Amino acid sequence: MAKKRCSWCGDDPLYVEYHDKEWGVPVYDDATLFEFLVLETFQAGLSWITILRKRENFRKAFDNFDYKKIAKYSEKKYEALLQDAGIIRNKLKIKATISNAQAFIQIQQEYGSFSKYIWDFTDGRPLKNKFVNMGDVPATTALSDSISKDLKKRGFKFVGSTVIYAHMQATGMVNDHTIDCFRYNQV
Repeated sequence: MAKKRCSWCGDDPLYVEYHDKEWGVPVYDDATLFEFLVLETFQAGLSWITILRKRENFRKAFDNFDYKKIAKYSEKKYEALLQDAGIIRNKLKIKATISNAQAFIQIQQEYGSFSKYIWDFTDGRPLKNKFVNMGDVPATTALSDSISKDLKKRGFKFVGSTVIYAHMQATGMVNDHTIDCFRYNQV
């Protein structure tokens, strides 16, 4: 019998692998949290599958998502990124990635880690929802509104509530697997 999955992943092998191995798994590692923040930033206005298909290109273009390197990108590196056909060549999103890396480091300095900062919003543990179907899953919540507002206050760009809620789902801050999905009780 086939495994029951959340309907959004369909049968695309890349989506299925992402759903089965990553989506909703709690992430406490700063490097991975930053990677997802970058990917979610570029996803704004696009489909997630588009980003997943370009993920390796993003990894190469952005020095394996090394926020310390990204925070120091020069104008020359920025211009090179604008020419990189393997990624989404959006001027504002590329600039935001650089400034977000700088703001990310500021949060690390203040809290000891970005993980501590972001997980403090949920008292350090995932919030487990009980959605029957994907149509019940919200695009934003009061919590994503609050995190978004705080990140913007700290200088982050492209971190609207929808982007932040998607980040919360991806990094397991919320478990939005539907209750009939085989991953629901695993993450």
